[in-house]
Amino acid sequence: MTDTAARPEMPDRLATDPRSPYHVRAVFEHDIGIRFNGKDRGDVAEYCISEGWIRVPAGKTVDRKGQPLLIKLKGTVEPYYR
Repeated sequence: MTDTAARPEMPDRLATDPRSPYHVRAVFEHDIGIRFNGKDRGDVAEYCISEGWIRVPAGKTVDRKGQPLLIKLKGTVEPYYR
């Protein structure tokens, strides 16, 4: 396992899309998990802790550029390192 001192602090807002200004590459070098309303979610595309929301794909629906359509769910967000 990696040392906890070597892990960067989890940001308030994080996105999996590398084109997003909220994408932090150093965080994705480690295995992370998102707990939303007490349940682990593996399909989170973006989250914001302070505002209390996550964005997840809306099924298999994609936009005209081939990117998945995302829906916003509100609740308690807890990111963590596995």
